[in-house]
Amino acid sequence: MAKKISCLGENIIPPAHVGVIMDGNGRWAKKRGLPRKFGHREGAKTFRTITRHAKAVGVDYITYYAFSTENWKRPKDEVESIMDLFEKYLDEVKDFIEENIRIRFIGDRSVLRPSLQEKMLDTEETSKDFDAMTLVLAINYGGRDEICHSVKTLAEKVKRGELDPKDITEEMIERNLYTEEIPPLDLVIRPSGEQRLSNFMIWQAAYAEFYYTNILWPDFKNADFDRAILDFCERNRRFGGV
Repeated sequence: MAKKISCLGENIIPPAHVGVIMDGNGRWAKKRGLPRKFGHREGAKTFRTITRHAKAVGVDYITYYAFSTENWKRPKDEVESIMDLFEKYLDEVKDFIEENIRIRFIGDRSVLRPSLQEKMLDTEETSKDFDAMTLVLAINYGGRDEICHSVKTLAEKVKRGELDPKDITEEMIERNLYTEEIPPLDLVIRPSGEQRLSNFMIWQAAYAEFYYTNILWPDFKNADFDRAILDFCERNRRFGGV
């Protein structure tokens, strides 16, 4: 059955899985003569708003690129500020839990603060049976790192004699990604004017549609999200066929 996007006043089948590359926080702050961390704070507010709106319009999964494996190269005070924001968000995550939203995290969390790791596990456990929508946060995540992780897992099975290399399939690699049980991306939204994937879910985005906009992430509104959904619905997705 087609889902309704009531705010648009018409029957539309939205993408099941939307990925968002939250870009432009630093530039938003710089334009206002503020430290970059203020841009990240504003971006966090946009994240909350768009998540609720995505649920309202019928998206089943939404994944945000929150912190990449490359972001550790940023100034130490900026990285610390971002980690503080993650901690603050997880302290407030009960708001999403009350809305029946399941929360998942993908990426290598082993190098994150122990307190943050603990909150991530607790949040996943508390929300694991919720089904209104699944919110996925990619923290210390990189698409190449994820594929490497999957291949290493399969290599261990080969080493133990449990798997013959010639029997390795795409499905096996997929099952060992961080996104096990999460469907491939249908639509990737990237604000701020950049037009690249930046190592975001490169396996899962193989047949995704891309939507770019010059709007900086802290200025991204529900109406901008709606425009991306409508644009997606007008695409002809052939998945390699005719």
